[in-house]
Amino acid sequence: MQTGSQGFRAEGCFARDGKDQKVVCIVRESAKKEFSLNGENYEKFSAHVGKFPCVMIAPDDVQIIAGGSEERRRFLDALISQLDAKYLQQLIEYNKILQQRNGFLKSIAERKQTDLSLLDVYDEQILPPAAYIFEQRKAWLKTILPLVNEFYARIAGIKEPLVPKYESQLLHGSFKLLLKQYRDKDILLQRTLTGIHKDDIDISLDGQPFKNLASQGQRKSLLFALKLAEYETLSKSKGFAPILLLDDVFEKLDELRMHNLLDWVCVQNQGQVFITDTHRDRISSALDKLSVMHQLIEL
Repeated sequence: MQTGSQGFRAEGCFARDGKDQKVVCIVRESAKKEFSLNGENYEKFSAHVGKFPCVMIAPDDVQIIAGGSEERRRFLDALISQLDAKYLQQLIEYNKILQQRNGFLKSIAERKQTDLSLLDVYDEQILPPAAYIFEQRKAWLKTILPLVNEFYARIAGIKEPLVPKYESQLLHGSFKLLLKQYRDKDILLQRTLTGIHKDDIDISLDGQPFKNLASQGQRKSLLFALKLAEYETLSKSKGFAPILLLDDVFEKLDELRMHNLLDWVCVQNQGQVFITDTHRDRISSALDKLSVMHQLIEL
């Protein structure tokens, strides 16, 4: 680390499909960013998404469970974008048009405009990307959500009445019709109130909202289940295991759940795993009990 430097270079070497791959990221003094694979610069950084998938579980990820719907959409979008390059482009397009539409809704009130023809244009433009994103979310969640249930039961050690499901306004009506129905409210509140940017993964436990009822152990079990479902989905789709990073996730986790998690990621999983923990003896003892070959580095 060089304090005061205005630029930096980060380089990583990976092996994939029996071939060495070199990834380089450079931030110039001008703040310009460059990203390359095997010496060839990307024209768009989005072209790199999904090439070297990595699943990370960190303490702050609990917001996927305890936070608002935007956290669960971000999790879902990050996963599907690694599986489908078109999805990422459609998501970028949707968000761009949504921002323009919201900007126009604000200008209607500020400038007291009565000509809404531009709003009609935005409504037509936003329909195709919304339709693609909706269909892809619906299709992928049919695969992902059963995996969430499976991993949750495995980590918790018992089966519980956990029900995760996809919730979207587009499940109950066409987006085109919804935009018409909400138009007056959109103009009044100066923002778009309907669309796939309102989607959520609704999770209930014993018929009640999960985050209102679940213990800390149950919340962590669900977080691990979501992330391992992500890992398994990427593995099957890509044909190779992503890198798995567990960053200080064992604090306040009971011994059974810790054992069940490590058993899957270190014994049953064939991929590469990096684990950080603040208690050397705890992680060392847990890995020794599983007879897992490992290398401990103390920093």
